[in-house]
Amino acid sequence: MNAWISQRSFPKQALAIFVGGLSLFIVITLVWMLSSQLIYAGRIFPGVSVAGVDLSGLTPNEAALKLNQTLSYPNTGKVLFRDGERVWVASPAELGMVFDPTGSANAAYAHGRGGSFFEALSEQVRARGLGADVAPVVLFDQRVAYAYLQNIAAQVNQPVAEAYIRLDGTNVISEPGRLGRTLNLDATLVYLGGQLQSFRDGEVPLVIVEAAPKLLDVSPQAEMVRVMLSQPFTMYMPNGENDFGPWTFDVPVLANMLSFNAVEVGGVTTMQVGLNPDTLRKSLNDLKVQVDRNSKSARFTFNEGSRRIEPISASTVGRVLDVETSVAAINGALLRGEHRVDLAVAEQWPAVTDQATAADLGITELVASQTTYFYGSSEARIQNIVTAAAQYHGLLIAPGEVFSMGSVLGDVSLENGYAEALIIYGGRTITGVGGGVCQVSTTLFRTVFYGGFPVIERYSHAYRVSYYELNQSGYVDGNLAGMDATVYFPLVDFKFQNDTPYWMLMETYVNVPARTITWKIYSTSDGRSVTWDTTGPQNVVSAPEAILEENSELAEGEIEQVDYAAEGADITVSRTVWRGGFVYFTDQFQTHYEPWAAVCQFGPGTENPLRLARKNQLCGFSS
Repeated sequence: MNAWISQRSFPKQALAIFVGGLSLFIVITLVWMLSSQLIYAGRIFPGVSVAGVDLSGLTPNEAALKLNQTLSYPNTGKVLFRDGERVWVASPAELGMVFDPTGSANAAYAHGRGGSFFEALSEQVRARGLGADVAPVVLFDQRVAYAYLQNIAAQVNQPVAEAYIRLDGTNVISEPGRLGRTLNLDATLVYLGGQLQSFRDGEVPLVIVEAAPKLLDVSPQAEMVRVMLSQPFTMYMPNGENDFGPWTFDVPVLANMLSFNAVEVGGVTTMQVGLNPDTLRKSLNDLKVQVDRNSKSARFTFNEGSRRIEPISASTVGRVLDVETSVAAINGALLRGEHRVDLAVAEQWPAVTDQATAADLGITELVASQTTYFYGSSEARIQNIVTAAAQYHGLLIAPGEVFSMGSVLGDVSLENGYAEALIIYGGRTITGVGGGVCQVSTTLFRTVFYGGFPVIERYSHAYRVSYYELNQSGYVDGNLAGMDATVYFPLVDFKFQNDTPYWMLMETYVNVPARTITWKIYSTSDGRSVTWDTTGPQNVVSAPEAILEENSELAEGEIEQVDYAAEGADITVSRTVWRGGFVYFTDQFQTHYEPWAAVCQFGPGTENPLRLARKNQLCGFSS
């Protein structure tokens, strides 16, 4: 029984001992704290320092004085910045640092006195045992540091430099690219602030951002350019043709044509070298004028006996310089280090070769023919009629084609066999090259008109010309007024359309002794026919009075008539084209003729030119 009682009482005894010990500890702690508070009232607790300076037991004022006397870091400290081999050293003060000893002393005094009872007790205990180094209070003027770093940036920063190639005459000069470097001031300031706060000498890393150029190395391209300029470049006609060329670009010419361009392919930028496409294209377009040759269909006549076509001139294959393909070929050759190339020239085959047959072309019969008369024409005018008519003899017109008379006529010049004769120009009848060509265009117009083919473009003469109203007997037929057509290419043209599914073959025949020109069109008839009528001359206006004027090229007493009087009038010709018993189409040709004055010219010094004109019965003046 007694043993059981003693066992039950043991925990109570232990508890009493624990409680007593705890109470004793608390009492001792309170006594210790109270004594510490009393002992260090107004003083810094033991073990507390600022930047390694022990301030234990000092009042804040004493501590501030000690710190001011001890810590000279702002003025004597060294902060180092480095960029490769370049070094910059500055004191913290030069970087905008100002040490506050009073604030730092107050911070040391506050250590162990803040927070709850146990937090303050814990800080005091740790300070006594391990020591507590309080961070100094530092004022940091970032504007001063920023200005200092800007000075470093001015020496560190460098822009991105792209690699380049340039020419000095024919010498190739190249430079590699260079990295761009920029000092990140804000990021560097963060590192600087931490270093100053440590109150120790040290190195602050410069935060430099680098930017790579798009083009770093162009030495391979520079070497390629040197090869390009090592000798002239020659262009040849393909397939050994030697009727044109070769053409050579000398080295200085090549140098002037070279271009260097940075291009991006698949996100990678490279330097592209070669001849400037625009400059090269211009040079090749100049060559194109020499190289290009239009294809020509064969020319034929129709043998009405055999009903076959017989060639009178062979067809020729044309050629066309392909400028764009040639540009690519030239630059490709240069890039391969080659200095010759065949130009890209395509053959252009004629629409009709001299092997064609009448059956191939659907030419079986005469479908239209007209004759006009040029009685009284001068030798020069007759020469021009013969020359112009020959341009169309044996010519073929494709089904559906709009035929332009002017495009075939070509250049009307003395070099092409034309002579000077009277022409209408600038409101006057004057001597000019090609007078009489309109006799040919008028003949074609009437052949097309009576053949029933669509007229696309037609212009009349400025005034009525008697040549175009002459009938077979040599007299003026008023019904032919308004049935003329003039050509002055490229401003004035005559056009008609072959609206049949068959080719047309044109033949022209000039009978000089008979003063006739006949135009024939062979094809296959689709049964069309033509009816027409004319209003005849309406709104007739009398010719103005004759004009007498001096001509310095005439001799004294000489007089000649250079223009002839004509009445003004309006004429409308209506045409109906029939096919299969139905109206196929209708059209009208409206003509306005200006009244025209006769003009007589006389030589300087001629007395009484009017009397002279009457004597010679010129310009309508009667004696």
